[in-house]
Amino acid sequence: MDYLKNKLRVLRAEKDISQEALAKAIGISRQTINAIEGEDYSPSVLLALKIAKYFNKPMEEVFYIEDLKKK
Repeated sequence: MDYLKNKLRVLRAEKDISQEALAKAIGISRQTINAIEGEDYSPSVLLALKIAKYFNKPMEEVFYIEDLKKK
């Protein structure tokens, strides 16, 4: 089974930005950012692209697939 993982928390820390500030910048709620970071919610492609664009990163540097069968 594949799982969508992300580096959102690390990228926010590098940029020293809060969940609230990121959420406002891309037009979503802080709770959504929290759910994405906790990997409780997989964002739509559009939202994932907006997040990657905010950090000026390719989407694959923010979001990636982990295959748990290989572990």
